[in-house]
Amino acid sequence: MAMISVNVTGQDWASAAPLAPALHALPPRAAVTVMIHGYRYSPRDPANDPHRHILSPRGGSARWKSVSWPRHLRLDRTEAALGISLGWHARGHLQGAARRAFDAGDALADLLCAIKAARPDIHVNLIGHSLGARVALAAMAGLPAAHVDRVILLSGAEYRSLALAAMASPAGRTAQVLNVTSGENLIFDCGFRLAVPAPHPRDWPIAAGLHQVPGWTDLRIDCPDNRAALDRIGLGIRPPRVRICHWSSYLRPGLFRLYRRVCDPSQPDILPRLADALPRPERSRATRGPVPRLSPL
Repeated sequence: MAMISVNVTGQDWASAAPLAPALHALPPRAAVTVMIHGYRYSPRDPANDPHRHILSPRGGSARWKSVSWPRHLRLDRTEAALGISLGWHARGHLQGAARRAFDAGDALADLLCAIKAARPDIHVNLIGHSLGARVALAAMAGLPAAHVDRVILLSGAEYRSLALAAMASPAGRTAQVLNVTSGENLIFDCGFRLAVPAPHPRDWPIAAGLHQVPGWTDLRIDCPDNRAALDRIGLGIRPPRVRICHWSSYLRPGLFRLYRRVCDPSQPDILPRLADALPRPERSRATRGPVPRLSPL
């Protein structure tokens, strides 16, 4: 099993095991996948430690929707990839956790620079849920080109203007992003917009989509046409069973098969193939209003 736990304190990171030997043990052009939890987890609190729940190879309490990301990404099976579970303090008031996500993003950027300095050939994936999407995008915004290969955002709690800024960065211009959304998350998107002020009055969460941005693919998993597109490329998923769910972007059966393909360096065309198969993007109902035209900051 190739797994390392990393925790963020402020803007610094520390790994539970030496990182350099794990990196040097990887074969050429192998993958490193960094998994980033969202709100209500914290490595400071044993009862809510993400390394004991979704970021554990064993998973944790069903109360926490603790499907094991490492197990479903098969990072517990292969020596050809390295999984890094990134823990950060995401408890307390939502506004405070949202601010700390930017610091966690700075720490993640430093971690990725260390990875690339040790192994420039490494393929780097990021996968983050909810506020973990803010952490991933904040890290990408401050990185040089080719430091991030693919990013998977799951029900991301972030605004379009900040995502555009990340995509306009050197790292963003060389990365491919899969933005997984669903109408099941609408109430949480609205709650995020109410609790965490937007940078601009007419800004919207990334559930509204950024389909016009090169390298960015929006996938709304509750849309029948999108599920049909996944079927056509052999990556079908089940339809939704509930109306409200913040965790459907990783609980829905079939999705991790897609995520494994996205994280696989031997599948360089998976996201372009998916984008070609999807129907023409339309305005997301999750916005409940007009989507503004935003230019990269």
